[in-house]
Amino acid sequence: MEDSSNNIRPCALITGSSRGIGRAIAVRFAKSGVDVAVNYSREGGKSESAAKALVEEFKSLGVNAVSIKADISKKDEVKYLIAETISNLGRLDYLVLNAAKAPFKPIEKLFERELNDLVRTNYMGNIFCVQEALSYLEAASGKIVFISSLGSKYYNASYPLGSMKAAMEAVVRDLSETLSKKGISVNAVSGGIVKTDSFKVLRQYVEGLDMMPESFFVTPEEIADVVYFLCSGQSRGISGQTIVVDRGMSNSLFRNFTK
Repeated sequence: MEDSSNNIRPCALITGSSRGIGRAIAVRFAKSGVDVAVNYSREGGKSESAAKALVEEFKSLGVNAVSIKADISKKDEVKYLIAETISNLGRLDYLVLNAAKAPFKPIEKLFERELNDLVRTNYMGNIFCVQEALSYLEAASGKIVFISSLGSKYYNASYPLGSMKAAMEAVVRDLSETLSKKGISVNAVSGGIVKTDSFKVLRQYVEGLDMMPESFFVTPEEIADVVYFLCSGQSRGISGQTIVVDRGMSNSLFRNFTK
């Protein structure tokens, strides 16, 4: 993806990229010669140390990288996130909206505080990011990729995040139309069951999940590959779409995994 005309590397910002799927996406870009801004939301603890270690790893690959603490549910912190990305890396070509936060809890039992957090992080926060990044993405004829999940279309017990993923897929559709005039491409990737940290909790709510064949589990790297593809010139014919990466699991929802 390097601009051969002036030897300038493009830059990717991946929200929530210190671990899990976000980390895999960041690694995919860095290994392909793209400068990377690694975002985490909390100071101290595993996320911050993981983000800083990731930055050092990327620098050893010969690309520029920076770790930036910012909670995307807060507009002033999003302003800081974008400003720091530009200040440290000089440009922004790819915005990957990966950060997510939600309790595993039925929607009817959500407290007002939890409902506010759900909407602010998983809906408003993503839109804040797009708004603040817009001028830089337009200058680079950039790409936006939102990370969704099968919960946007299929019932998943105690998974209120699914409704926010569905809302954002509609936002992807709408932005793809309005931003195409600015030369910005917008798409989404919907991941299947991935064994990230949240899987340990998910298995408590989805009966029979342990019986699902290993062949249906998606790796973070498989999702990262599709995100990278959507940010490449090879995806020029794709706009406003949600690409499902689930190894065909959603085609077999009524399969009896116990046999």
